[in-house]
Amino acid sequence: MPPCVASMIPLTLYPAIDLKDGRCVRLRRGEMDQATVYAEDPGAQAKAWQQAGFQWLHVVDLNGAFAGKPVNGDAVRSILANVTIPVQLGGGIRDLAGIAAWLDAGIRRVILGSAAAKNPTLVLEACKRFPGRIVVGIDARDGFVATEGWAETSTMPATDLGLRFEDAGVSAIIYTDIGRDGMLSGLNLDQTIGLSQRLTTPVIASGGVGSLADLAALRAVADGTRIEGVIVGRALYDGRVDSAEALSLLAT
Repeated sequence: MPPCVASMIPLTLYPAIDLKDGRCVRLRRGEMDQATVYAEDPGAQAKAWQQAGFQWLHVVDLNGAFAGKPVNGDAVRSILANVTIPVQLGGGIRDLAGIAAWLDAGIRRVILGSAAAKNPTLVLEACKRFPGRIVVGIDARDGFVATEGWAETSTMPATDLGLRFEDAGVSAIIYTDIGRDGMLSGLNLDQTIGLSQRLTTPVIASGGVGSLADLAALRAVADGTRIEGVIVGRALYDGRVDSAEALSLLAT
């Protein structure tokens, strides 16, 4: 018999707010020259997502990811001023001072991506200093870690990077398949599940959701894994995924 709905663990749906030049955009495969602008006012967009029923926001400073330092600070502060739900933020955060500044400003969790790959000591120290508030972002191209706004691909397998922080106290790992990001072609379930099976740290799936069917496919395999949520961007903005239907699907 199939498992009863009540036995399933709810998954968190994180709407993505990617910031480029102060506006909400979505990229294709991480290419900055392939940006589609979806909203001119990030604060208003964040408020709209909260009103739609989302319980978290996933925010990335795209310019910051390439620059190695925060660039869209005003847009992030506008988001914080317009919502009461928790926000996780990544992009260009490279040191403890930057982490502390954003946590003090109201960010609930800071995402370390390039910094995690290139400066693992920073992750270890940040987890000690800010327990439960550090997320590691693993962006992978063909299974290997990409850094610097996805402009560079390393020789490190994504799983190895995840295992490096198993005992660090990381609150979650976001796994993004760059080849699928913004392409609406479906999540890379095999790699995401494979990573989650090697870790005890919760995993958030990202990259490629293009329909409610993609979320249903994740829902069908998530129980018994460490997958705790999924990030959706373009499909929410262009209406391919209905917010209410998606939230209902993942809540049961």
